[in-house]
Amino acid sequence: MNKRSNSTIRVAATIFACLLAGTAFAHDFKAGKLELRHPWSALAPPVAPVLGGYVTIVNTGQESDRLVGGTTNIAERLEIHESSLVEGVAKMRPAKQGLEIAPGATLALQPGGTHIMLVKPIKRPVEGEKFKATLLFEKAGAVEVEFVVQRPKRESGEDHSGHQDP
Repeated sequence: MNKRSNSTIRVAATIFACLLAGTAFAHDFKAGKLELRHPWSALAPPVAPVLGGYVTIVNTGQESDRLVGGTTNIAERLEIHESSLVEGVAKMRPAKQGLEIAPGATLALQPGGTHIMLVKPIKRPVEGEKFKATLLFEKAGAVEVEFVVQRPKRESGEDHSGHQDP
């Protein structure tokens, strides 16, 4: 084979590998009229008492639904947390009533904002690894999803190192 053919094959292989890598992280789930787009978790330090979970939920239906909780086998419990800014201080607390997803609305659970909190991790997945969780919705019911552990796309400022378990 000549150098030009080898070069072309290498370029094609590189492009193919990049496409595969992109699709490995793109994964979506559906439950009725809810679309759950790309559930992910950031790699956590070995001593962190919690892990954060993030997902974008789109309600394509005509009725509201509500994310009320969930479970996973990698942490003692899964909670839904709201974040707010009160007098310039960021506060985080469990969303005891869950989170509403209005008809036609998109709810983005993301670092530094509203998110899923995995309390007292039993296992700490490494970057690229996936783990299962079941998210519980008021109307759609239990939806099994898979979170992928990855680096955040940008600096979030979210720091759970000082989080105290209730």
